Amino acid sequence: MLNWILLLIALGIILLGATVFTNGLEWFGKKMKLSDGAVGSIFAAVGTALPETLVPIVAIMFGTPEAGHKIGVGAIIGAPFMLGTLALFISGLAVILNRKKRDDYPIMRVDTTVMRRDMEYFLILYTIAIAASFLGGHPVIKTFIAMSLILAYGAYVLKTLKGGGEPEAHEIEESEIDPCYFAPKSHDPKMFIIASQVFSALLLIVWGSYIFVEKVQIISLQMGLSPFILAMIIAPIATELPEKFNSVIWIGKGKDTLAIGNITGAMVFQGSIITAIGIMMTEWQLNTAALLTVALTFASVGLAYLQIRIKNRLTPGTLLAGGVFYAAFLVLIFTGKI
Repeated sequence: MLNWILLLIALGIILLGATVFTNGLEWFGKKMKLSDGAVGSIFAAVGTALPETLVPIVAIMFGTPEAGHKIGVGAIIGAPFMLGTLALFISGLAVILNRKKRDDYPIMRVDTTVMRRDMEYFLILYTIAIAASFLGGHPVIKTFIAMSLILAYGAYVLKTLKGGGEPEAHEIEESEIDPCYFAPKSHDPKMFIIASQVFSALLLIVWGSYIFVEKVQIISLQMGLSPFILAMIIAPIATELPEKFNSVIWIGKGKDTLAIGNITGAMVFQGSIITAIGIMMTEWQLNTAALLTVALTFASVGLAYLQIRIKNRLTPGTLLAGGVFYAAFLVLIFTGKI
């Protein structure tokens, strides 16, 4: 029981750190006068993706050789799966619940240029990352693929910061973000205060991740479960809470580009940077459960991408399919089918 309590405390520390980190990055975006697409797809996305980045790194570096790598790979694969299915489902549900405030319902107020770009980058980079698991473990090949993914993400960031051609991109307004936590009464906090907040939040996330990995290893042994399965289910749900909370809030305000961009931007980050870490730091051999989550992720994201590509719009009904895919995976796991 104590280990479960400490696990929950660790998740709370990670969530607190992620919330403070995201707030700091959003204020950084405002100070730099960046568009909502850039803030949602890069700064908010990277900020809320930080916990699931650090959990596998801490697991691989400080966990036991076998369990640590399983926890790391489970967290890496589980994060885009959870975002591409459950998080999109929750976003679609939030739109439906707010339909009375929307004259244009069911069409979502997303910048389809931003969404299409994010999804295309994710689908391509994640395909390359998964293909790396079938190309053998030669260090030269793994390093080449990992560095290619990192460089590709850099290109994505540059394209997003430049605006990528989307029309009427506007700067994020102060009313769209909470006051800076380290200067709650200031309407224009200094960059040093913002940087201090981001660094402090980073320390919180690292500390929480260390406790989390330690307790997952202990609990998985006690329950007779694979650390990979436990990490793939628990870690992403906990560490992705900021994306879901932010997206639901933004959808309630009619800021769908920020809401969905927060999710799709995090998926690009996870499909490139985080998988690059996994490729370089582990054997990167994916089992049946991992490959199933990959297939379900592609199916869910692919449906949304096709609607945007073909009809140049996004509706909540398409996003609800993600919940079906996520539920199907849980049924297969807990019935012992995989």
